[in-house]
Amino acid sequence: MSGAGLDPRTAPKFQVAARVLVGDSQMRKNVRHATKVIQTKRAKVVAEMPDWQKLREAGQAIRQHTLRHLDFYLEQFERNCTAAGGVVHWARNAEEARQIVIGLVKSSGAMGESPTEVIKIKSMTTEEIQLNKALEEAGVHAYETDLAELIIQLGHDQPSHIVVPALHKNRAQIREIFMREMNLPDLGGTPQDLADAARRFLREKFLRVKTAVSGANFLVAETGGVCIVESEGNGRMCLTLPETLISVAGIDKVVPRYQDLEVLLQLLPRSATGERMNPYNSLWTGVDPTQKGGDGPRTFHVVLMDNARSEILADKEARQTLQCIRCGACQNACPVYQQTGGHAYGSVYAGPIGAILTPQLMQMHHAQSLPYASSLCGACYEVCPVKINIPEVLIHLRNKVVKQQSSGFHILANPEVMALKAVAQVFRSDKVFRVSQKLGRLAELPLSHKDGQGVGWIDWLPGMLGGWTQVRDLRVMPKQTFREWFEEREKNKQGANNGR
Repeated sequence: MSGAGLDPRTAPKFQVAARVLVGDSQMRKNVRHATKVIQTKRAKVVAEMPDWQKLREAGQAIRQHTLRHLDFYLEQFERNCTAAGGVVHWARNAEEARQIVIGLVKSSGAMGESPTEVIKIKSMTTEEIQLNKALEEAGVHAYETDLAELIIQLGHDQPSHIVVPALHKNRAQIREIFMREMNLPDLGGTPQDLADAARRFLREKFLRVKTAVSGANFLVAETGGVCIVESEGNGRMCLTLPETLISVAGIDKVVPRYQDLEVLLQLLPRSATGERMNPYNSLWTGVDPTQKGGDGPRTFHVVLMDNARSEILADKEARQTLQCIRCGACQNACPVYQQTGGHAYGSVYAGPIGAILTPQLMQMHHAQSLPYASSLCGACYEVCPVKINIPEVLIHLRNKVVKQQSSGFHILANPEVMALKAVAQVFRSDKVFRVSQKLGRLAELPLSHKDGQGVGWIDWLPGMLGGWTQVRDLRVMPKQTFREWFEEREKNKQGANNGR
């Protein structure tokens, strides 16, 4: 089931998972190809916009203003959504959100019958709280209707990208999944064949299942409306055909005004998929009680979920994380993500944004290796449509991790922290530092060798130091340090002056 195994609390450290995934050459090829295609399309449509940087600044300003006044806009959204016929629920954490949704699904059946199926629009928020798994345990099967999410679900896999969850799968792999799970032994291998198979599989669900679950790209406080953007039309089917619609959204998804979408709906598609606009932009506000058979749900619920977002908001340095509009541009530009894929991050939020968001959603109790899953090259910051300085937040979170690991008994369980504290002591004393340099030259003798030009190299280090030499060789320490050279030069100059 999609998202069932993505739990940062039990996921291996990024470095451990990445080491395994780097060896999957097919996955790396798939990811590199897909991200290159998206980046090329993005570059083209962004170049068409002479005011692109001003748009980014406008998007950043909208998101920053919203976060400064988040309580006001959330309450405004609740009032206007309720006035339009919607029902707003508040969830402090993932467990509360899951229970609210399960309760709403159970009570949405006609004639007292409890539904056993729901259809779903692609939603990272529901992936975040592992809603599909919770529904299954409650006896309700959720059908993903987004093509990529359907591939992930039928393949019993996990999403690897915010916008393109099946980015790591190629056409042949998708065909195998459809042949097996849809019982289509004669399925062709063209994109049209695969799309037709998915369409036939989902059409029956659209026409039969009466309850739908969605996320939200934006919540408009001014109107109490909800905005969903998508590319396939499956979202429009889920929003119009079912009688009950349940939307789960993080409290960070609110925007002040309807007019703000003018900026955000230019930034999002260009950054996400390299399109000038999303093929389907759906906005709805409440329900129409007089409607007797047209489009739209009869009952509409919004579940506003915190799930540690308030704690992120309270952190002045990390608050900008909540500006994210989930475009995935940072993933496409990240050299680390391109080599490891999304599964190495152990979370539905992969790539640079996942490296800063996931640890904070876990309140820094888990996923502490993710802030180190970056070279700090800054490519993510350059492409972020709302100008989140991800490298800055990464450094801030690394500082938090170090402080946590350096406190109490944690230091005794972390050799790296102990080693760094020992190095700090060495750097505090000039004499100790000089002695350490001499000892270092002696220690490296059995580990070093010379190349054809007589240059000394170390290509293997023992124990935890071995991480440095897995992908690089180190030069041996010079026979003379700069300080020793400088002191010797000054001594020689002094001797020459005294001899005159």
